[in-house]
Amino acid sequence: MTGYIDLHCHWVVGIDDGVKTVADSRALLTGLAGAGFGKVVATPHMRPGMFDNTKGDLARAYEATRQALADAPGLPELALSSEHFFDDVVYERLMRGDALPYPGERAVLVELSPRAFPARLASRFADLRRKKKLRPVLAHPERYEPVWNDRTVLDPLLDGGVVLLLDVASLVGKYGRAARKCAEALLEEGYYYAACSDAHRPGDVEDVAAGIEHLHRALGAAEARDMLIEGPLSILEGRVDS
Repeated sequence: MTGYIDLHCHWVVGIDDGVKTVADSRALLTGLAGAGFGKVVATPHMRPGMFDNTKGDLARAYEATRQALADAPGLPELALSSEHFFDDVVYERLMRGDALPYPGERAVLVELSPRAFPARLASRFADLRRKKKLRPVLAHPERYEPVWNDRTVLDPLLDGGVVLLLDVASLVGKYGRAARKCAEALLEEGYYYAACSDAHRPGDVEDVAAGIEHLHRALGAAEARDMLIEGPLSILEGRVDS
């Protein structure tokens, strides 16, 4: 199966903890194409104090990387967004329009602290939907310790329109036993809406491919296709409620 859409990947050079060279960016994207991805959205971090990137910083780094890859054959379709660390600073940027939602500006990728969910999380996600018409897409929920202890902490977020994005490499233990166990439980209970690579370097492709195989075994071909193609496409096109 091919034509997968990757909504979470770190292939932009030298802007966060993703690839550091154009050669690695090319190798990562070539590997993801080989794993079945036909479109890969760059989601470099916007995380004050760690990766203090502005919207302009990310756009410039993306364009520089794209230009450097212009002659590389066989790459997936490329696009730009960001992985937004959902603190007060980034929340205000999102509300002002100084962040990077997914192409089409119908949804936005957000991540949380692995240790605890912030106060007023559900209400702030509601603000994004009501005031900015942006659907929050929550990155790798299987890595958050509050979810390890009680998966129902996600229910109020889902009720408010948040969708959950599985990192497929979690299914093969890339992020440890607890994250794998949580990912398997969330998958079995139908919490996820879509799946992604969250690849940072060429060496991640092996785990991504193994995770996709695990996803097919767990769900079957039709549901795996939904997670890797229809789900991401619905997010980009604003059809999640349909």
